[in-house]
Parts: sequence; structure tokens; C-alpha cells
Amino acid sequence: MTHVVTEACIRCKYTDCVSMCPVDAFRAGPNFVVIDPQECIDCTLCVSECPVDAIVPEDQLSADQREYLALNAVLAKAWPRIVEAHSPLPDADDWAKVADKRAWLDTAGAPEPLCAACR
Repeated sequence: MTHVVTEACIRCKYTDCVSMCPVDAFRAGPNFVVIDPQECIDCTLCVSECPVDAIVPEDQLSADQREYLALNAVLAKAWPRIVEAHSPLPDADDWAKVADKRAWLDTAGAPEPLCAACR
């Protein structure tokens, strides 16, 4: 099983979780981070570090967040590894309060078209 970064992270990109990962499973894109499911060891250390509760175990994904399992896998192959925490995006605190942010996910660098489950 893996943990999954979900919609709550979009346009926030808090990275407190990254420095907790013992296997460096995080990848960073323009306005989102993902967990590489091939590297995640399900340690749960990152979960409590996320200030917007964006990280959940795959078996606890809600139906409307299931696409993020595939998104994390696809984007993890395209984006660079991130191993240290960085400052969040400048307006992260404002975006942390926004729901339904999927349309604002910047998938730059990912293969096009994204997988069917990711659209």
C-alpha cells in the first residue's frame, strides 16, 4: 500500500512532509507534490506533517479522490525528487481554504495525454 497526495495540496505545495520521508518518495511539480507509489513504504510519517491533510493511505481515498492514486504514479515518473522542505507557494494559505482545486493542477512535464484515470 502507498500513501497518496490529494487535491488539498494543489496550489499550496506545503513540503513539511518531504523532510520526514525516510525513502525520499516525494516528487515536486509546479504547484503540487506527489508520492511515488513504487518507493513509499507506508510509514505514515508524512501524514501528520501536512498542514492541509492532503496525504491519505490509498485504501482511505474517497471516491472523488481516487484519481489521485493514478495521478501520483504518473506524475512521480515525470517530476524531480524533492528531499528537503521548501517554502510553500506565496498564496498557499489562501488556497488551503479552497475546495475543488483539480482544474488548477499544473501537470507540466508530465506525458500527454495523462492516463485516462488522471483526466
